[in-house]
Amino acid sequence: MTQGYDKSNFVLRRTHGAGFGLYAARTFAEGEPVIEYTGRHIPTREADKLKTRYLFEIDRHWTIDGSARSNTARYINHSCDPNCEALLEDGRVMLYALREIRAGEELTFDYGEEYFDEFIRPKGCACAHCGDRP
Repeated sequence: MTQGYDKSNFVLRRTHGAGFGLYAARTFAEGEPVIEYTGRHIPTREADKLKTRYLFEIDRHWTIDGSARSNTARYINHSCDPNCEALLEDGRVMLYALREIRAGEELTFDYGEEYFDEFIRPKGCACAHCGDRP
């Protein structure tokens, strides 16, 4: 899968408490590739100085700056009970369905412990699983 994925598979809309969210416009089967998290590959030391939250660390040397609006995957919100998982494949971040995802369902993945502790925990998690608990 490349940036040439079919954008008609997704709907962008406002969510409760999280700004925008990305929703499935069709059903995705368990294990199916959903979308690629794209952006410029920048040195992690440079990424650590940026104010954007759309950073996806590949390893201790490289990070994807996914802040460009062309990165549709940037709209996928965190969940403590996600329906997608992010896997690294040759320096790329691919998101796969953890289970069947039905049309109309919000796409989510676990942002990881470091991001959660720094940005989500202080304000309380607003994912559907936690219901805005601190």
